[in-house]
Amino acid sequence: MSQLTSFLLVLCLCAFAPLCFSSKTKGGYLYPQFYDHSCPKAQEIVRSVLAKAVAKDARMAASILRLHFHDCFVQGCDASLLIDSSGTIASEKRSNPNRDSARGFEVLEEIKSALEKECPRTVSCADLLAIAARDSTVLRGGPSWEVLLGRRDSRSASLSGSNNNIPAPNNTFQTILTKFKRQGLDIVDLVALSGSHTIGNSRCTSFRQRLYNQSGNGQPDYTLDQSYAAQLKPRCPKSGGDQNLFFLDYVSPTKFDNYYYKNILASKGLLNSDQVLLTKNEGSRELVKKYAENKQLFFEQFAKSMVKMGNISPLTGSRGEIRKNCRKVNK
Repeated sequence: MSQLTSFLLVLCLCAFAPLCFSSKTKGGYLYPQFYDHSCPKAQEIVRSVLAKAVAKDARMAASILRLHFHDCFVQGCDASLLIDSSGTIASEKRSNPNRDSARGFEVLEEIKSALEKECPRTVSCADLLAIAARDSTVLRGGPSWEVLLGRRDSRSASLSGSNNNIPAPNNTFQTILTKFKRQGLDIVDLVALSGSHTIGNSRCTSFRQRLYNQSGNGQPDYTLDQSYAAQLKPRCPKSGGDQNLFFLDYVSPTKFDNYYYKNILASKGLLNSDQVLLTKNEGSRELVKKYAENKQLFFEQFAKSMVKMGNISPLTGSRGEIRKNCRKVNK
């Protein structure tokens, strides 16, 4: 091979290097090195601010992870969830899945402010949230993964999409799976991503029906361990206490591990949407058993499924914008 040919080959390889580590999505290419030149300290800044927030409030890790999930399931991973209501925009924060429960917006604002000081109008809110979701997982002892970057921010939100697309705690297994499939995710992604409930809290109102009236006949959910149910009832009565918080994983509530699946096998999944993974589908049941037995297997699949979810319909190229303030579109 001549020196010229060798040089041209190396040049080609260098030119397309980002594509070797990228993912082609409906929106375009995302790749990990997106900010290597325009904002090389971006990920370091996200991690630093987030670590301080999680050190003050361990629950914040789960809250940030949930925001990424709720964002991606509504018109793609475009930070539409972060926009406040104004003018013609009805904020997704007002939807049933987010009202009174979505939190962590002030932490994202602090991260965005730090990024704007370092490299103005460069790092999108959508990418910031994707990085923060990964770092939240790691900070609580979970797996890491390479975050693909290059998303841009939407100039709109969808209140109806938020109400209709995000799985609810009392949905049937089939409804939850259908909502995942609409996003290009499958049953493996569903069971693995549900494992994020290894950290975080849930409100009484999200599972009360399991304690008192699961099927509308005044009877409790008998797939819920009754001794566990008895422990929940004092702080989750038939009426009142709607906002009282309960650990999603009562064994290791702030540690990202596989006890979530072990709890489900013991009939101690808190939400209906957790327990149906065991009781309503053979495929999901086998995955619950596998992840309960093998933490590493769960970690590997969780990382893969998070990358896949992060690839849902991103805005790339000239579509969308880079918001200066995550709460509002640019003027």
